[in-house]
Amino acid sequence: WMQRAQEYKAITEQTYRAAADHLDAALKEAHWDALVPEERGNAAKGLKPAVVLDVDETVLDNSPYQARLVRDGKEYDELTWDQWVAEKKAKAIPGVVDFAKAANAKGVTLLYISNRAVHLKDATLANLREQGLPVADDSVFLGLGTVVKDCEQNGSEKNCRRRLAGQQYRVLMQFGDQMGDFVEVTANTNEGRDALLQQYHDWFGERWWMLPNPTYGGFEPAQFNNDYTQSRQARHDAKRAALDYAP
Repeated sequence: WMQRAQEYKAITEQTYRAAADHLDAALKEAHWDALVPEERGNAAKGLKPAVVLDVDETVLDNSPYQARLVRDGKEYDELTWDQWVAEKKAKAIPGVVDFAKAANAKGVTLLYISNRAVHLKDATLANLREQGLPVADDSVFLGLGTVVKDCEQNGSEKNCRRRLAGQQYRVLMQFGDQMGDFVEVTANTNEGRDALLQQYHDWFGERWWMLPNPTYGGFEPAQFNNDYTQSRQARHDAKRAALDYAP
């Protein structure tokens, strides 16, 4: 679907176009901030403006890597992932380059908060630059493993790195393909995720912008109790059991 559906491209382009239309209002309103209060440790007013973007399936399209796994009958692992990142062949998600350039032209810094590990920074920034994304300097990449003083990161959650971004910038918008790209997911269950969506419903389409990703995400392990020690077949069965079937 991500590779062949025109509908997918239309969704991503309209998302970034709509976000671009909100930039001027976000810049003009001095108190506009896209960080939740728990992650805003200091006043946002007067800070330099920035936009926070996740990388994978938000800025860069890794569907060729996913297709490679399908072809080879494999699942994600760090070795094959690192090899793919080193190839620097990921293409830009439709619409993101135009948005990023428009934001950059208005003096907005692009921050890339990614769960790509910090040792993949150079390859990632090179890939971003090759695809036409503005990269101010190496510091705009906050990968998994970034140390944030006085903040303990829970697994791959991004709350500490968002807090770090907020120390220097007023975050106008956030972009991602997972709930955890916007706010800490303390309970990765269907009920916990539903509660987060309800709590921050009004933020989407204004401060937060979600991109579609049907290939992976927190929604998937929520169906098998986040337990990857289960066999592949057991996880598959749990996901099938989570489907709502017509009578």
